[in-house]
Amino acid sequence: MKCWTAVVLAACLMAAPAAFAAEKDKKDDPKHVKEGIADHRAMAEAHLNAAKCLESGRPEQECHAQLGKDCKGLGIGKYCGMKHKH
Repeated sequence: MKCWTAVVLAACLMAAPAAFAAEKDKKDDPKHVKEGIADHRAMAEAHLNAAKCLESGRPEQECHAQLGKDCKGLGIGKYCGMKHKH
């Protein structure tokens, strides 16, 4: 049984560098970079709109609800990837 564990461990260790290289290649792909830039711009616009909403005097709950809609599929979490100190 110990030999089987060693074989599996060795296979995993040999496959790991290839997996990391494939992920790095994906991150360097110009299409992937452009998509990342577009996502960041969309999140920035959504947050700017949320700030304008709050400045207008509308309730925070309403502004955050719109932020959630605008960021659907872009950011992580309830507030589009940003946590606030309040």
